[in-house]
Amino acid sequence: MDEILYSERMGENSGGTQPVKSAARALDILEDLAANGPASLHVLATRMGLPKSSLHALLRTMQARGWIETDATDTLYALGIHSLLVGSAYLDGDLIVGRTAPLLDELARATGETVHLARLEGGHVVYTAKRESVHPLRMFSAVGRRLPVYSTALGRAILAEMDDERARALLPAVLDPVTPHTNTDPERLIGLLAEVRRDGYAVEHEESCIGLACIAVALPFTQPGRYAISVSVPLARLDDESRKNVVEQLLAARQSLEHQPFSRKS
Repeated sequence: MDEILYSERMGENSGGTQPVKSAARALDILEDLAANGPASLHVLATRMGLPKSSLHALLRTMQARGWIETDATDTLYALGIHSLLVGSAYLDGDLIVGRTAPLLDELARATGETVHLARLEGGHVVYTAKRESVHPLRMFSAVGRRLPVYSTALGRAILAEMDDERARALLPAVLDPVTPHTNTDPERLIGLLAEVRRDGYAVEHEESCIGLACIAVALPFTQPGRYAISVSVPLARLDDESRKNVVEQLLAARQSLEHQPFSRKS
């Protein structure tokens, strides 16, 4: 069966074509609001380096189409309902989200903990599916959340599928800490990737969320890997027995997918 291959995210000038400025600016606005939350015209203009007059006209056009909404004072701009509809349509049509759904269900049942599916997007991982823990004490997260690739077990599992040179190319110049425990040393991270390749799974403790450990494996859908699944466990519940169970379940999940290659026809 034919394996799905994904190319790396292309730049604005990909293929020799010039970007359409108005379209690029509209996308920049959506990405800014998605990353930073609601903002005023002044804040958006400052962050994007655009005149308020031209930005205001663009915002009003996007508001009329439902991509952007304003608050009761008509001064703060936020993502609109159409952004949600398009995002939901993406998830509904994502073949890998559908293909892994039974696997995520089984991992959640077998571990009782929070399970995530994520994909690589530039220097980040983005949650594309989630199963909740059965316990009251659980991880707070949401589909669509984006985290630096270096701070998560999901990201490290994916980076370990690459050679060191390619992994380094995805790291920012400075590894800003997500928590006080985040590793910010690029060379130490490269050393951790060697351990992931040896063990077959990645682990991080409180590097992306205080009080939580995460264990992850990359999925064999792409070359190099772009997808991974993880189980997140509060440190208060993570003993040797629970850790062993999570690792065994994740490795078994990956192995089951290796024996059932994913194709466009499956």
